[in-house]
Amino acid sequence: MNPHPSSELFLNRELGLLAFNRRVLQMAEDENTPLLERLRYLCIVSSNLDEFFEIRVAGLKQQISQGIAVSGPDGLSPSEVFQKVCIEAHDLIEHQYDLLNHAVLPRMAEEGICFHRRGNWTEAQRVWARDYFFREIMPVLTPIGLDTAHPFPRILNKSLNFAVELSGKDAFGRNSDNAVVQAPRTLPRFIRLPPAIAGCPYGFIFLSSILHANVGELFQGMEVQGCYQFRVTRNSELFLEEEEAKNLRLLLQGELSHRQYGDEVRLEVAENCSETMAKFLLDTFGLEEEDLYRVNGPVNLVRLMQVADMVDRPDLRFPRFTQSIPREFEKQSDLFAAIRKKDVLLHHPFQSFAPVVEFVRNAASDPLVQAIKQTVYRAGTDSELIEALIDAARQGKEVTVVVELLARFDEEANINWAAKLEEAGAHVVYGVFGYKTHAKMCMVIRRESGVLRRYVHLGTGNYHSGTTKLYTDFGLFTADRDITADVNEIFLQITGLGKHAGLKRLFQSPFTLHSELVNAISREIAHARAGRPARIIAKMNALTEPTIIEALYAAGQAGVRIDLIVRGVCLLRPGVPGLSRHIRVFSIIGRFLEHHRVFYFRNDGADDVFISSADWMERNFFRRIEACVPILDPGIKRRVMAEGLRPYLRDNVQSWEMNGHGEYRRRSARRGQRFSVHDFLLERFAQPPQ
Repeated sequence: MNPHPSSELFLNRELGLLAFNRRVLQMAEDENTPLLERLRYLCIVSSNLDEFFEIRVAGLKQQISQGIAVSGPDGLSPSEVFQKVCIEAHDLIEHQYDLLNHAVLPRMAEEGICFHRRGNWTEAQRVWARDYFFREIMPVLTPIGLDTAHPFPRILNKSLNFAVELSGKDAFGRNSDNAVVQAPRTLPRFIRLPPAIAGCPYGFIFLSSILHANVGELFQGMEVQGCYQFRVTRNSELFLEEEEAKNLRLLLQGELSHRQYGDEVRLEVAENCSETMAKFLLDTFGLEEEDLYRVNGPVNLVRLMQVADMVDRPDLRFPRFTQSIPREFEKQSDLFAAIRKKDVLLHHPFQSFAPVVEFVRNAASDPLVQAIKQTVYRAGTDSELIEALIDAARQGKEVTVVVELLARFDEEANINWAAKLEEAGAHVVYGVFGYKTHAKMCMVIRRESGVLRRYVHLGTGNYHSGTTKLYTDFGLFTADRDITADVNEIFLQITGLGKHAGLKRLFQSPFTLHSELVNAISREIAHARAGRPARIIAKMNALTEPTIIEALYAAGQAGVRIDLIVRGVCLLRPGVPGLSRHIRVFSIIGRFLEHHRVFYFRNDGADDVFISSADWMERNFFRRIEACVPILDPGIKRRVMAEGLRPYLRDNVQSWEMNGHGEYRRRSARRGQRFSVHDFLLERFAQPPQ
């Protein structure tokens, strides 16, 4: 029994998420980060915070309204967490905009990339902006004066809107004080000026600036006292009842439309918004003062991400590179022959995702292939891989696709793919209600010399060609009979009905993954107590599951050396005397998004290595279908250690070390000993741009 109370064992999840965004923000603050990438990191923080409010803060507000006493293993009540979150979020956002206005935008202006503010327009820019307003903006706007006949309009989640204070009477003699102007999502949030009047190589004007300068044209004969941007963030969690889910796709399509109008959780307004208008908006949306976020700039920075792609300045971005192809596939044009010969590991983004697409494409045209089975969690709106599955179905292959319709914020894209796959003749299933299918599996079944043989690809990341250029992930091709039989069994569980059958090699959520990891930790404890070297290294996106954390504490106390590389939230407190002195926690934030899950247990020299789709979170262990794959090939095992774990512990450039209070300190390199894991892996695999 652990003598420490709950509050000493576990940190808070919401505060951990905000701490992660602090680290991302430091990448924008770092002058060694290329300038356009600094802007991109600022935008990433905004995108992350949007989801944080839509899901985590919305959840806290629901718990508070329901009178729930404790929100998580840290022992804090939802009200206590919410108050801490408000303080931290306000400070974080203030720092973000300060960084934008006083560091990033001035440096961009020095490089000839300028955002011209309304007060600094030249006469030519003012005339051009006015003409643009009448030509492109005004025709699509619908200003709404607020009175008894015109109630406050429905405001879409995260949409750009303008609150206008007015005085005077209109043509009908009405005397309305307030109006709302909604900016259609089809309008660009910033517009590039013609070179002749830009005054710099890349000159931009915010849509909000053009509208502010000309808003009086929408209210002829009245005087505009103030015009203020505002944006509302809403609860975006979907609520589906199993007894109503006769057709999950139809039910979800109906529910998605409600996401735009969920309960309000945050109000963002321009910094100069009057107190009167801010109070009016808060009252309208049923929010409190603590829910109000005043920002010195655009209320939505996410759209600025496009600037980095529009500006042709490679010197202000991370250097380009070409992803390499594994030697096994370069030597052998027949992918199936290469996989039959030996397991093949892909390490994204340093190695290309193309072999995975070719795996399915070849299967589609191969007369020996009988069937293809695939899971899809996130694939994006443009997917070569799913197009290959569609082609396979059209060519008469038996194609089964498990489409996870409830992949958050990818629901619509997945619904569309499901419909297209069905039209092509594929069997489409939506997994098991109540358990998201998060495992990344693709299986091809061929008839070779009269015998059926299975080939599989198992990954730590999504089948999304876009993210494989940005996220670090492992993918394993294998024809191992035990592993492929296990994958086949998991597909049978998902698509059919029946009891869980024991697997030979894979650990699977929601059945065995949690218990097997606890057993692996317990074995290290036994080795340590017997005087044998004991070691655990694990890399993941999040560590929040209490039983695993308590097992790690016990292992550390028994003398097991433990290093955890956790990109995001970690509820475990490392380095606490008497609790976790032998445990270290690191977070890597750099050019690429750390995404692979890799687990190592020394196991008395057996060196057990696994890759997995699952983080160490309650949802991954108990509410998702996940796969954890042992690495059997000795050479690949050495590669996973040499690429996915050991160099991450050496990083002293983009690595943050966490203390027992949940605070992160960026590691620093001694003179001449700088080591960046991303640079190391790029040098090892990537090729110069073609």
